Amino acid sequence: MPSAREALLDSAQSALRTRPWTAVRMVDVAARAGVSRQTLYNEFGGKDGLARALVRRAADGYLAGVDRTLGDGRVRGDGPAELARWTIRAARANVLVMALLTGVWGEHLPRPGDPPDGRRTDTALPTPTELLTLVRDRAVAALEREEPPRDPAELALTCEIALRLALSYALVPADSAAAPGVSASTPTAAARSHR
Repeated sequence: MPSAREALLDSAQSALRTRPWTAVRMVDVAARAGVSRQTLYNEFGGKDGLARALVRRAADGYLAGVDRTLGDGRVRGDGPAELARWTIRAARANVLVMALLTGVWGEHLPRPGDPPDGRRTDTALPTPTELLTLVRDRAVAALEREEPPRDPAELALTCEIALRLALSYALVPADSAAAPGVSASTPTAAARSHR
């Protein structure tokens, strides 16, 4: 059984699929999670705290998927392409991941500000450039151990190009018949909101 925190985050994510963040009410999030509104406020401090936690969870989930993709042994020789596929799937599946990767935050999304004291911390959300750099560097670290060894600078460029192409592909989906390995039957809400 998920913790109250996870249940609240799941509830907020579910609400976000059906209505804009401004219309998401804390009382509804708490009720759907099966906890009191006071528990929600104790856990997150308010709607801004919930938004920060929701977006942080999206970022952490994307990065965990990057690590799984790079660490599962399938990427040998095709690491940048596998990384691009994961990025496309993650961005299409979660509008918050799409926003984190592109910096395009629609009015319907929670856009958490910096922490209340205004200082960026280790838990502050990365900018799109910071996130891309972090993912590129993780990919290089994982892939430079391959045989035969690759030039790290060339590998970094290849990974960055793959990520940037993946983002353009996620934003402007292709016809599914022309895109083997990536489901694109209909544009996601995220893709529609960025047009």
